[in-house]
Amino acid sequence: MWAGDLDRPGGVREAAEAARAATRGPEPPRVVDVLLDAFALRFTEGYAAAAAALARALKLVLAINAGTDLEAGRWLWLAGGRASAIVALELWDAESWHALATRLAQFARDTGALVHLQFALSFLAIPHLLAGELTMAARLIDEDHLIAEVTGNPPVAYTAMTLAAWRGQETPASELIETTVREATASGQGRLVSFADYASAVLYNGLGHHDAARDAAWRAFKRDQLGYGPLVVPELAEAASRTGDVALATAALEWLSERTRVTSTEWALGIEALVRALLSDGEAAESLYHEAIERLGRTRVRAQLARAHLLYGEWLRRERRRADAREQLRTAHDMLDAMGMEAFAERAGRELLATGETARKRTVETAVELTAQEAQVARLARDGLSNPEIGARLFISPRTVQYHLAKVFTKLDISSRSQLHRALPADPDTTRPH
Repeated sequence: MWAGDLDRPGGVREAAEAARAATRGPEPPRVVDVLLDAFALRFTEGYAAAAAALARALKLVLAINAGTDLEAGRWLWLAGGRASAIVALELWDAESWHALATRLAQFARDTGALVHLQFALSFLAIPHLLAGELTMAARLIDEDHLIAEVTGNPPVAYTAMTLAAWRGQETPASELIETTVREATASGQGRLVSFADYASAVLYNGLGHHDAARDAAWRAFKRDQLGYGPLVVPELAEAASRTGDVALATAALEWLSERTRVTSTEWALGIEALVRALLSDGEAAESLYHEAIERLGRTRVRAQLARAHLLYGEWLRRERRRADAREQLRTAHDMLDAMGMEAFAERAGRELLATGETARKRTVETAVELTAQEAQVARLARDGLSNPEIGARLFISPRTVQYHLAKVFTKLDISSRSQLHRALPADPDTTRPH
């Protein structure tokens, strides 16, 4: 996965040695040693002792200027691609995670490194999912699949699985999760098994199957693999609270509080406030829900913000405050529905119905069955790229681009590129300011 199997000291050493072997000079760049020291502290002395070193390592990686220097870009890949994703997640730094992923994808495009580009696209898709930008995540997954078709490399397994889980598509998500677990177990990829458990927890929390969500999240949580806590802990806390497992929800809070004492990002503090709200009553709970929404509203993790509105609305309804509950549930429903998180949106809709109000359904445009490659070609053509430019982006010939566009025009019942803006669905994820 993102950084290989780094959940053991040997794995860290192997990553560092790979970086050292790749350097052209006699000594590796300073960033590699700083990363190695930070991980060693994390393994041997725990999170609190390692937090400052992790922050220093991330700062050094972010300072690498890959835009004009090929060698710097190569080091960005070695340091950033293989370890700093975990560092950014350990530090609950969604902005740096997204920035690193964006830079890695651009570097892979600029250098034509297709295998690296597949990795970078999958790396970039996950922060888009957490931002509620499912359309953009789907684009990146489509591009990964297109590269896989061209090169014969397999597509990255976990992104499509996670997208289906966030969409609440039970059958395809379950099938992808089962396949991923089976293949990852056979090949000894423990991190991928944990990620499949995380995807299961998201899926089942959305569907309201909180027992199953709790069990899946607990499996991932107890392995305590680096970088997964910010993803897993919110799922575990919500599922535990909804099933009355106070001990498990408290364990999640204690784990989280250890981190917020030394890592005070809005993401971490917002989730901590939300977990505390789930464990509280009365005015204390209400104040904590407000804090969670305020803090998460200042981050990129808008999917969690929408879910905070949902949890607050559910709590208000149980407190018999229907008018207040409707306000929060409407906000949650509108956000989740616009994001394409269907199961969570339906959950909000059911809660709204229980308050005496029916959720407004957005207008759904008729789906057109374009293949993944046709859809990618059509979007790029709609955005103004020429056939040669599209071909260069997708690593296919201009003639192949024209072939796909002809099929797109037939399926959409249009006759020119200028009509693509009208015929293709809008992409709300790309129009919202960041």
